[in-house]
Amino acid sequence: MERIIDQKLDALRDKLLLLGGTTEKAVHRAMRSLTERDSDLARQVIEDDKIVNRMELEIDQMSIGILALQQPAAYDLRFVISVAKITPVLERIADHAANIAEAAIVLNNEPEVRNYVDFPKMAEIAGEMLQAALDAFTAEDADLSRQVIKRDKEIDRIYDKVFAELIEMMIENPEVTTGAAHLLFVAKHLERIGDYIKDICELNVYLTEAVFIKHRKSLRNS
Repeated sequence: MERIIDQKLDALRDKLLLLGGTTEKAVHRAMRSLTERDSDLARQVIEDDKIVNRMELEIDQMSIGILALQQPAAYDLRFVISVAKITPVLERIADHAANIAEAAIVLNNEPEVRNYVDFPKMAEIAGEMLQAALDAFTAEDADLSRQVIKRDKEIDRIYDKVFAELIEMMIENPEVTTGAAHLLFVAKHLERIGDYIKDICELNVYLTEAVFIKHRKSLRNS
């Protein structure tokens, strides 16, 4: 006979995965609004951020209800804690997507700086990482989570390259300073999204193995 708490945990898992899918869609659409110079799509991304905020509150309420009424222990408690920590991370990722969309609206009214080859690559990697992180959460796959964490270095490398190119561009051609500055913000938003996905994966490892891997390297070296 299925426990009542199992039904509650399944509903909580489904709601988190729905939030994850909505967040992933927001990042993808925000980048499309930039590369395709589609301000209407950008405005839609900004408006849809309200949906993410509402889902975050719903998950908070569900988590609190389980903790208060079901009194979970051991794995069940780790699961609720992990969901409670992952949820605001997903909400922050969606916020970064909305910020990219806001930058796109400004950039779409400026002369095009240059093609955005590296930005879609950063967004593609971030999208793949987020999808894999959610898959790892569903499958409770700590190994996959660790693989995703390593991919964050790919985003960091592209970010460093883009940053240097845009600074050089502004020095050589001051007329593009406004557009290039906004592209710097876009690059930073994508870099931060990669960091947040890494946080999700670290929580996945905690859920599966009951160990915290965040800051472990720095603690060993201190």
